[in-house]
Parts: sequence; structure tokens; C-alpha cells
Amino acid sequence: MVKELRSSRTTLLRGTALALALSVALTTVSPAAAQSLSDRFKSLFGGKPDEPAQPNPAPAPGQPAEDDIDCPQVTVRSGASTYAVGASGKQAVGNDIRFQATITKMARECARSGGDITARIGIQGRVIAGPAGAPATVEVPLRVAVVQGGVGEKVIASKAYRTTVAMSEGGSVPFSFIVEDLSYPVPSAAVADSYIFYVGFDPQALSPEPKGRKKK
Repeated sequence: MVKELRSSRTTLLRGTALALALSVALTTVSPAAAQSLSDRFKSLFGGKPDEPAQPNPAPAPGQPAEDDIDCPQVTVRSGASTYAVGASGKQAVGNDIRFQATITKMARECARSGGDITARIGIQGRVIAGPAGAPATVEVPLRVAVVQGGVGEKVIASKAYRTTVAMSEGGSVPFSFIVEDLSYPVPSAAVADSYIFYVGFDPQALSPEPKGRKKK
């Protein structure tokens, strides 16, 4: 009886700790967390906050200066800020949660090459073990897209990614991922202000790619 009470108490404490940790993580996601300056980007992903920013090289003839490049704001897609996995055969709710991941910070940089813009988008987050116990490693599925907003938004480019996170005994592990290869055509001045980068979790990114048809 005593052992059962202790077990129930431990499970309740873990569930409460998970809820508190996730509430703190979610409150940190805001437009203010999305930075574009190089020094802020470095501070988020391994650089020193007080490290002076390197001077930008002079633009090539015929190319615009970096300040003239439209680099959309980056934000978390509504409904895609968390990713939870439950115990086998169960929904990811309450004491059946194995782990849950959240996105906490974002950053972006843009570079123009000819008629295309290549975006460098950084994502930081955290994986928290749930009451059901997390595995030793966790695969985190992410999706990054550039979208033209407005009435009937239009997806300009979208890519899925995966990153593996090694869990620790503490049950709360930060992760970071940097997208290097999201490219899209330079938008016209009339619609450039309506472009936005969306990041979020996408479980479909974990699905195996469809196999091509075999040649006869």
C-alpha cells in the first residue's frame, strides 16, 4: 500500500513538473524571440553575446546591399508549437505522455543570389520527458515554410527536417537546429511585405519518403 502511494505520488509530481516546464517554455515563444541580426543569431546558437558583429562584405556589382534584402519575420505556426508522443497505443495526454517538445526561440538570416533568396533559419527548443518515461533518443520532426500571407495564403516553399535529441537523466534537454537550404524566388516589391517564415513541428516529417516506381 505504501509503495503504491509513493508510486502515485511520484507520477503526480512528474506530471506537475512537466506541465510547469511546458508552460514556461511556451510563454517564451514570441515575435521578440525571432531575431535577424548576425550577432543575435550567434548568441542563440553557440556564439558569445558580446562578440562584435563582423562587417558585411561589399555587395557584388549589380547586387543589392544586405540591408535591402527582404527577410520575412519568423514565427511559430499556429497549432505546431508543441509535439507530444504517448505510450504505445495511447494518446499523448496526462500520465501517458512519454515526452513533449516545444519551440522556444527562432532566428533568421537571408542572402540573395541572382533571382533567389536563401534563408538561414535557426530553431531552439526543449524536449521534456513525461510521466510514461522518454526513450534514450528522441526524433524531433520540424517543418519550415515561407508563405505569402493575406486572403488565401500561398505556400512559396516548404521543407521537412528531422533532428535527433539524446535525452538525459534530468529529463529536460535543449535542442537546436539550423536550416541552411530553404530557397525561394525574390518576391516583387508589391507582395514582399506579406511574406512570412513559419516554423513548427510536423509528425509527417518522420514518415519514410515514398519509394519511386521500379523501372520495368
